[in-house]
Parts: sequence; structure tokens; C-alpha cells
Amino acid sequence: MAPVLYVTHLTPPVRAVLMTAKTIDLDLELKKLNVEKREHKNSEFLKLNPQHTVPTLVDNDFVLWDSHAIMAYLVSKYAKDDSLYPNDLKQRAIVNQRMHFENGVAFPELLKILYPIIHDGKKTITQEDEIAADEVYSFLEAFLDGKQWITGDSVTIADYSLITTITALNVLVKIDHVVFPNLNTWMKKLEQLPVYEANRKGLDSYTTHVKLLLR
Repeated sequence: MAPVLYVTHLTPPVRAVLMTAKTIDLDLELKKLNVEKREHKNSEFLKLNPQHTVPTLVDNDFVLWDSHAIMAYLVSKYAKDDSLYPNDLKQRAIVNQRMHFENGVAFPELLKILYPIIHDGKKTITQEDEIAADEVYSFLEAFLDGKQWITGDSVTIADYSLITTITALNVLVKIDHVVFPNLNTWMKKLEQLPVYEANRKGLDSYTTHVKLLLR
């Protein structure tokens, strides 16, 4: 029986998990939740996840939420090797650090800019928004200095976690490819991977939605 993943494709964390599952050839049963209709707050879902967040994974009798935890779990249980989430203590620590950066810096910055657009009718991206986004981009530019991928020479779940968030942030505040060449190269390399399709479809829907709200 395939693990069940509760999703909405508009959100980057879901797409990061989908990229991970695709990489390890894991079939998931996807259950879509309509957040606008508050399906993530119905009693059935709240019994699974009191935080009512997506993605949420159900693997037999085991329930887990938070995309970073889910990706680490899926790779540890189902992947044929540890390349996406290395067993080596120091390598894994760097992967964890980059994911904490996504969770603690990059994703909150995305939400800070996006929330007023969705909920308050905000129609413009401010200079303050641009400065904050550029700071996120500058950190990533530094992380990528001398590296092919976000933690080194191999793709990891940290790349998936960050690419889904950064491409969403890029819709709001465009990345200057001259100022951030490492970031630009990294994004293009990820876009060329077959598993990137798991991000592209949801990102396209998100982009359309955001552009309509900003009109």
C-alpha cells in the first residue's frame, strides 16, 4: 500500500516532497486538500495533524508532517542509497543546516511578502520586500560559492527544499542573474533535472494565481 500524502500543489513544501519521492521512485497516493475551502481544518484531518499543515504523510499507522521531516523519513526508509540525505555525520549536518535556513529564513520571507497579497489585497512589491528577498538570495549565493549544489557535489533534499521556495520567491522579487550568478546557475541545473517537473506544474499554478492577485 502506497504512503498517502495530503497536498496542495500551490505550496513549495509539498513540491519538495514530490521531487524527493520522484527521485527515489516512490509512488505516493496523493490526497488534495482545498485550503481555500478550509478542508485542512476539518475534523478528520485535524485528528491526523493538529497543526493542519500540508504536506502531511500517512505511512500505514505512522503520521508525519513538516516537509523536511517527511523528506528525511522517505529517503531513510525507501531510497536505495543515502545520497539525498547522507549518513555521514558532517555531510548530514550541512544538509540539515541548509534546510533549517529554508525553514527559518527563506520560507518565512516568502510568506512575509506573500501573505498581504493573498489576504490584504496588497498590489505592489515594495522596496523593503526587494531588499529582504535579495538578502535571502545573497546568502544562497554565498552557500553556492565553489559548489555545484547547495551542500556540495551531490543533489540532496536541501536542494529540493530550497528550489521550491526560491522559485516561488522569484515570482515576487526577480533574481538579478548578474548579481547572483551562482544562484542562477544552480536554478538552471535543477530545472534541467527530470524530477523538476514535480515542481514546475505547481509553480506554474502558483505563478498564475499570484499574478492575478497583483493585477
